Amino acid sequence: MASSSSSSNPRNNKHDVFLSFSEEDTRDNFTSHLYSALCQKGIETFIDDQLNRGDEISQSLLDTIEASSISIIIFSEKYASSGCCLDELSKVLDCRKVYAQIVIPVFYRVDPSHVRKQIGSSGVSFSKLKEKFPEKMQRWRSALTEAANLSGFDSFVIRNESELIKKVVNDILEKLPKVVPCDSKNELVGVESRVEEIESLLGAAPLLGIWGIGGIGKTTIARVIFNRISRNFKGSCFLENIREESQKAGGLAFLQQKLLSEVLKDVNVIPHIDLNFRRLSCRKVLIVLDDVTCLNQIESLVGSLDRLLPESRILITTRNKQVLRNCHVNQIYEMKGLGDDHALELFIRHAFRQNLVDVDYKELSDKVINYAQGVPLALKILGCYIFERKKEVWENAIKKLKNFLHQNILDVLKISYDDLDNDEKNIFLDVACFFNGEDIYLVKKFFEASGFYPEIGISILVDKALIAINSYNKITMHDLLQELGREIVRQESTNPGNRTRLWHHEDIYEVLAYNRVSIFYFFWG
Repeated sequence: MASSSSSSNPRNNKHDVFLSFSEEDTRDNFTSHLYSALCQKGIETFIDDQLNRGDEISQSLLDTIEASSISIIIFSEKYASSGCCLDELSKVLDCRKVYAQIVIPVFYRVDPSHVRKQIGSSGVSFSKLKEKFPEKMQRWRSALTEAANLSGFDSFVIRNESELIKKVVNDILEKLPKVVPCDSKNELVGVESRVEEIESLLGAAPLLGIWGIGGIGKTTIARVIFNRISRNFKGSCFLENIREESQKAGGLAFLQQKLLSEVLKDVNVIPHIDLNFRRLSCRKVLIVLDDVTCLNQIESLVGSLDRLLPESRILITTRNKQVLRNCHVNQIYEMKGLGDDHALELFIRHAFRQNLVDVDYKELSDKVINYAQGVPLALKILGCYIFERKKEVWENAIKKLKNFLHQNILDVLKISYDDLDNDEKNIFLDVACFFNGEDIYLVKKFFEASGFYPEIGISILVDKALIAINSYNKITMHDLLQELGREIVRQESTNPGNRTRLWHHEDIYEVLAYNRVSIFYFFWG
């Protein structure tokens, strides 16, 4: 149980939920059970841990109420007999007016009309305070009436206590995303329609894959969906960075332990025991496997996908479409770049730390948007790169980007290139340097004549989102991937004559004019 200290600006350090209750008749039963259920769902909940609070409410408690997004008022038979509870209630309702705090009343074994009118056992308890607090009675009376008129939960309607707690928790989970600021709000641009589309697909597709190039936003979308729907499952787990983690010693075993312990809610679970997979197959679960590179990773982590309940959902993000085919996903969602409006919005949030672009920088911002081609990672990196820099620095930086890919962008994109074999790397580099926009059949003939295997090689590059074939049978490549390929070639040597490929007219002229060729290379054009 937590308690909070006073702060000069309590709204800066918010709790998700504040619980107001009578310690006399609910602390050790309903309130403790509700508190436990909220905490199990990861909801940051404040419960006053002072057993004898007396009649006066402390300033730190007032600050805590102010610092909460939602308040749950647990009305019970003894609630109205406590001056401290009634002061809490008054403060909560003040916060509802001033901060639009959400207030949810729960009527626990007490009639809402009795609370509203201060009659019955609640009225008797309340009337006893008149002698001690005559000056507060009218305010408390108004507060009880106002709170009892709010929409809430009645234990006389939902008689099963565990079901009542479940409904309260689910209501909180549904309301929290609307009132709690997102720490990553700068990242969440243009995702709403995509999230809704994927959620709709998940309704009919127990096994769904999200596919696209590195930095396109697969993990961000998957995380938003997970946060939204995980409460609907008995167990859930988001396994991030599987590619990276699985390369570490014992990485897959660690990931399996994490998945099973979170989904089964059992910290003592032992990996590699078939019993655990049987337990997994008996639960309605939500599992997100992020950045998967091969089928073996999936099988090692969750066993056979066929054994999971039809109500369970598995969401896989990957750069390789073949991985999704191998595990027989029901649906593949292709992540595409942001549209220009959303791309500009995301960029200026990082470049200006605001939602409006400086008019003097509009033309330069448009150049960055055109360069990034809708890739969120690139927009964020470039926005931070030129944040608070002068206009002439922007101009110079954009000029530099035309010849040199930003290192942070290169590092993310190059992961896919490093996974290729030598033939596939050569095909990729040739497309980046010479064949972007060329007819696919002519390109295949060239590769065949060069001793490559273009059918399988090009197919793999398409599956890894490194190239695409458009409706005109032209081979296409994202501008950033083309820059990646050319940067890889540039890094072969500072001397153009020592590089395997030349495409820029100045480099070609220099090499031919001054006879600086020291290794075999070719150019197109």
